[in-house]
Amino acid sequence: MTDKFSHGYALLIGVGESAYPKWSLPATARDMQALRAILIDPALCGYPDNEDHIRLLHDAGATNQAILNGLAWLAQQTAADSDATAVVFYSGHGWVDDDTGRYYLLPHDIKPFSMAKSALPAETFTQALREVNAKRLLVFVDSCHAAGMATAKDGPAIDLPDGFSQAALPKGVIQQLKQGSGRAVFASSLGAQRSWTRPDGSVSLYTYHLIEALQGAGNQPGDTAVRVSDLMGHLSRAVPQSARTLCQAEQTPFFDTAMEDFPVALLRGGKGLPKGGWAEVQPAAAERIAHSVQAGGAGSVAVGGDVKDSVIVTGNRNTVQQGKYNINIGSVQGLVIGDQAQVTQAFGGSPLPRQAAPGSPAPLPPSGSAAKRHLQQQLTELQPRYQTLSKRIAALDTDIGRETDSERRLVLQERRQGLAGERDQVAEEMARIEQQLGA
Repeated sequence: MTDKFSHGYALLIGVGESAYPKWSLPATARDMQALRAILIDPALCGYPDNEDHIRLLHDAGATNQAILNGLAWLAQQTAADSDATAVVFYSGHGWVDDDTGRYYLLPHDIKPFSMAKSALPAETFTQALREVNAKRLLVFVDSCHAAGMATAKDGPAIDLPDGFSQAALPKGVIQQLKQGSGRAVFASSLGAQRSWTRPDGSVSLYTYHLIEALQGAGNQPGDTAVRVSDLMGHLSRAVPQSARTLCQAEQTPFFDTAMEDFPVALLRGGKGLPKGGWAEVQPAAAERIAHSVQAGGAGSVAVGGDVKDSVIVTGNRNTVQQGKYNINIGSVQGLVIGDQAQVTQAFGGSPLPRQAAPGSPAPLPPSGSAAKRHLQQQLTELQPRYQTLSKRIAALDTDIGRETDSERRLVLQERRQGLAGERDQVAEEMARIEQQLGA
C-alpha cells in the first residue's frame, strides 16, 4: 500500500502580514502552515513534501503577482500529470466594492488608496484557476475574517476604505470558480457572515475543522481515503456548531461541487480509520493540530533540548537572538532580549482581559492610568468607525428604496444586514470599553 498521495498538488495562500499593517491577519498564515503540516504528513494525507507538489505563499511572499504566479505554477505541474488532484487554499481578506459589486481578494501588497489596482479581482483569480486543467481541483476560500468572540473583537473593527465592505465569497463567484468538470469550491461562510478565528487566536474555525476532516472526522471505519463528501459532511456540522459555541455567532460553510465525489488525500497514510472510528483517533488528532499550529505556524519556532548559549531564529524576518538564558514568554509588550536587556512594558501589568461571556459583568481593566489611556484610545478609534457604518447603512437604505430590480434589491439588503451586524458589534465593544473606563 502506497504511503504517498503522489498525484496531489497544493498551492496554499495565507496572506498574514499586510503591507498596510492595520489589515494584517496573522492567523491566516498559521492556517496555511497548519494545513501544510497535515497534507505532507506520510501518516496522514501523504502529499509529497517537495517544491514540485507544495507551494506556500504568505506574508511578504503573498503579493498579487506571486498569487498569480503560484496558480501558473500549479497549472504547469498538473498539466504534466494526467491523474493530478490539485488543492488551492486561500485564507485572507475578501472585500466587495459596494458600487460595482466586484469582489476582491487582498494580497500582501495592497494599497489602501488604490484598491482597484492593487487588490486581486475575483475574475482575475478565476481566470487563472481555469488554466489549471487538473483532473480534480478543490478550491478553498476562507475570507471575511473576524477575531475572537462575536461580542468582543480583539481590537478595533477593521477600518475599510469608503465604498468597500467585508464579505464572504459571493455565490456568483463560486459558480464561476466551479466551471469545468471535476471541480469543487468550498467557502468558509456565505453572504454577510464572518469567518471566525478560534478564541485562542490560533487558527480559523474553518481551517481547524478542515484539518479534522482531513484526519477522518467525516469518514467511516475502514475508509482509506478522504473524499469531497467527507469534507462537506464534517464541515457542515462542525463549523456552525463551533461558531455558536465559541463565538456566539452564525457561520455556515458553502459548497458547490461537480458530480464526481473524488478523493482528495490519503486517510491516515492509507491505513484508514480503525474500528472505533473518529472517536478513537480524535484525541490524537486534536493534539496533532495543536502541535502543527505551535510548531508550524508562520513566525513561530519550536525549540527542544537545552538552548543555553544557543542561537534562536525567530519570526518572519529571522531575528537572531543569542544569550545565556532560557526565556519563557507569554504575552509582553516592548520586550528587548540580551545579556543586559532592559524590558519596557508599554501598558504595565498583565494583558488587557478579554470580553466577558454575554450576561456576565465586564471585567475590570488593569490598574494604572496607562491601561485606561489605552482603552480610551480604542474607544476613540471605534467612534468614527461607528459613524462611518451608520452613514453607509443610511446610504444603502436610500438605494434600497429607489431600486426597482428585485434581485439587485436583495443584494443591497444582504449588504445592509452585514453592515448593521458589524455596527452592532462596534457598539457592543464601545459599551464594554465605556463600562471598563467607568469601573
